Amino acid sequence: MERVQSQTNQKRGAASNNRQRSLLCLSGCFIFLLLISGCGGKAPTAVSFMVFGDPAEYNAYEDLVDTFNAGHDDIQVELTHVPSPGEYRTRLLTEFAAGTPPDISLMNYRRVVSFAANGMLEPLDSYLAQSSLIQPEDFYPVALDAFTWQGQLMCLPQNISSLVVYYNADLFAAAGLPEPADKWTWEEFGQTAVTLTRDFDGDGTIDQYGLGVEPSLFRAAPFIWQNNGPLVDDETQPTRLTLTRPPSLAALQWFTDLHNVAHVVPGREEEASQDSESRFLAGTTAMYLNSRRGVPTYREIDSFAWNVAPLPNGQTSASILHSDGFCLAGTAVNKDAAWTFIEFANSVEGQTILAGTGRTVPSLIAVAQSDAFLNPGQSPSRAQVYLDNAPIMRRVPLISTWEEIESVADEEIERAFYGDISVEEAARLATQRTEEYFLRADFNAP
Repeated sequence: MERVQSQTNQKRGAASNNRQRSLLCLSGCFIFLLLISGCGGKAPTAVSFMVFGDPAEYNAYEDLVDTFNAGHDDIQVELTHVPSPGEYRTRLLTEFAAGTPPDISLMNYRRVVSFAANGMLEPLDSYLAQSSLIQPEDFYPVALDAFTWQGQLMCLPQNISSLVVYYNADLFAAAGLPEPADKWTWEEFGQTAVTLTRDFDGDGTIDQYGLGVEPSLFRAAPFIWQNNGPLVDDETQPTRLTLTRPPSLAALQWFTDLHNVAHVVPGREEEASQDSESRFLAGTTAMYLNSRRGVPTYREIDSFAWNVAPLPNGQTSASILHSDGFCLAGTAVNKDAAWTFIEFANSVEGQTILAGTGRTVPSLIAVAQSDAFLNPGQSPSRAQVYLDNAPIMRRVPLISTWEEIESVADEEIERAFYGDISVEEAARLATQRTEEYFLRADFNAP
């Protein structure tokens, strides 16, 4: 009898174990079915986004991406940050050449054409035309023009800065000088720089420079235009630099005389030991020419008051465009998802987030004219200067080899700036040495 009861219990235990295994099996199968059927939630579409810039900029892009991701369960933007602009450009070139670029990247308009001419970017015209958040008329025209290649919008501009004069207001006051006016001349600018250049102890070594400026074609360009001089022979299909033209040459002469005659700018050795931007931050250079790029860093200054003023005027008013844009890679797998982020980043909400860094002059007119940018509670209080420059801003030619042309011309202008060769020789050599790059350039004309 006991034996029979034992067998019965064993059977009952086995049956119970079988039921448990069946339930576990059914549970596993149910979870598996949920996963393969999508009932468990579809994975968001991944979009890669690469940027460059200082920590303040990176924090703003993090905020931008986090805000977007929080409102889009179906898209996940993954941010990559490369601090150095030079390293960033090298990485972009390498990854585009390998066919593995980020879906979205930031590019300066001067460098976009080399990618666009090789079919590496996806035009954005049709996306912008169908957008319910932004339209072409919402942007400053000069910014959209700078990213338009052969009739197609290749990237969406996020900012529209210009070259301005950053100045140390405390040094102006100490020298008994009024702060720069909204309009001033080359002569007034030069004399101000002379007054602010000081050898305090009389040992023959300058302790405070009146001005800091990069000796390059890009920095000299607005002064050439202000003197009614051309940079190139044709804005649309240029074949050569025109720095040897009398008005262009005269402007270059004035530019190089800031060092060679007025001695208001550090020499080559001084600049190598401590660059002009560092001198400005240290309070030993009174004025420094730069775009909006430097504002996040300058806002960390606590030892003196600073502000911005427009460039001085020559025969006419002119400034030069500085602008970066959001570019969509032609190889991006999920272009619609990538555009959704580009659209958001350049909407009022997105550009307001980025304006908080101080780095950008928003390309959206509405945001640029709002307190998000003009906030008088933060330096520079004269932020309106950037917007006043919008009507007089000009861009450099949009050709595929412009980066190489600038690089070669910079070498000769630097030599003239530091007195190694004459301005005439620098202009002639720059023209000759860049001919090959014009011959193999892709132009903006369709």
